[in-house]
Amino acid sequence: MSEKQDLAQQKKEAAAKAKATALARKHAKEEATEKPEGELNLLKQKAAAAAKAKAVALARKKAKEEATEKPEGELNLLKQKAAAAAKAKAAALARKKAQEEAVEKPEGELDLAKQKAAAAAKAKAAALARKKAQEEAVEKPEGELDLAKQKAAAAAKAKVAALARKQESSDNDDDLEKAKAKAIAAAKAKAAAVAKARNSVMESKEDQIPDEPSPNQAKLDQIVHAIERNVGQEALIDHYINRLSKDVPTIVANPDTYFSIAKFLRYDEQLNFSYLSELHGTDFETHMEIYVHLHSFNMNQSVALKVKLDRDSPAIPSLVPLWSGANWPECEAYDLLGIHFHEHPDLKRILLGDDWKGYPLRKDYQPYDVEV
Repeated sequence: MSEKQDLAQQKKEAAAKAKATALARKHAKEEATEKPEGELNLLKQKAAAAAKAKAVALARKKAKEEATEKPEGELNLLKQKAAAAAKAKAAALARKKAQEEAVEKPEGELDLAKQKAAAAAKAKAAALARKKAQEEAVEKPEGELDLAKQKAAAAAKAKVAALARKQESSDNDDDLEKAKAKAIAAAKAKAAAVAKARNSVMESKEDQIPDEPSPNQAKLDQIVHAIERNVGQEALIDHYINRLSKDVPTIVANPDTYFSIAKFLRYDEQLNFSYLSELHGTDFETHMEIYVHLHSFNMNQSVALKVKLDRDSPAIPSLVPLWSGANWPECEAYDLLGIHFHEHPDLKRILLGDDWKGYPLRKDYQPYDVEV
C-alpha cells in the first residue's frame, strides 16, 4: 500500500468514525427526551462501550494492515503508541463515567467506586508494564541481556559483601582489644630496654671517671657537717660529688627530714641557699625521686638536694613556703608523675586536663587510647 493510499484510508476511517459518533449523539438526544434518568444512564454506558469496541476494532484493523508493510522496529513503535493511546482513552472514559456517577451516588458509594477504579487502573498499568518488559526481552540482543545479568550478579555480590563486612566488624572488636594489649606490652618492653641501655651507659661513664678529688669536695664536706650538726646525724642517707653534672655537691635526704634540711639550707646565715633554680621528679621504676637544685650567692656554690619516694604512694612536703619558685615545678611533677606535695597552696594539673587518665612520665604509663 502506497503512502497516498494509506493517507486516504486514514481520512476515510476518520470520516466514518466522526459520522458514527454524530449519529450516536443525535440518537442519544432523541431518546433522552423520552427515557427516564435510569434508562438514560444505561444507554450512555452502552453507547460508550460500543464506541470503545468500535475504536478498538478499527485500531486492530489498522495495525494489521500496517504490520504487513512496516519493518519490525516501526511496528514495535506503533504498538507502543497504540497501547498509550488506548490507555489514555480508557482513562478519559473512566473519569467521565466517574463524574456522571458522582452526581447520583451518595458519598459512601462514591469513595468505594474511587477505590475500585484506582485498583483497576493500578492492575492495568502493572499488566502493561509486564507485557512491555516481555516484548523488549524478545527484541533485545544477546549483549544487552548479558549486561543486565551482569548488573544483577554485581548487585547480589555487593549485598553478600556487605553482610560479610557486618559479620567481620563484630569479630574485629576482639582483634582490636588484642592489638591494644600487644601494643601496650611492646611499649612497656621498649621503655624497659631504653632504661636498661641508659643505665649501662651511665655505669660505663662512671667507670671512666678519674679518682682525682673534686675541687668542690671541701664545700660538700662543709655542707654535710653543718646539716648533721643542726638537723641530725641520720638526716642524710647519702652524699657525693656528681662528676657527670659539673661536680655538683649532691646530698640525699631522708623523706622524714627532707623539709627540715631544705629549711636549714635556706635560712642558715653561712650557707644561705636563697635561689631555687630547678625542681623535677623522675620515675626509676623501683622508686620516685625529687631533684632540687639550689644556689648560694654567699658561698658562690650550688648544691643538689635529692629525696627518694615510695612509688606506689609518692608524697612529700611542698617547698613553696621556702621558695616561691617551687610552685609551678611541683605542679608539673604532680601533673606528669602523680607526686603529691603536702601544704602546696594550689596543687593542680597545668599541662593536661583535669579528666586526663594516668601520668605520662611514669615508665608503666598505659595510654587510655593506644593509638594516640
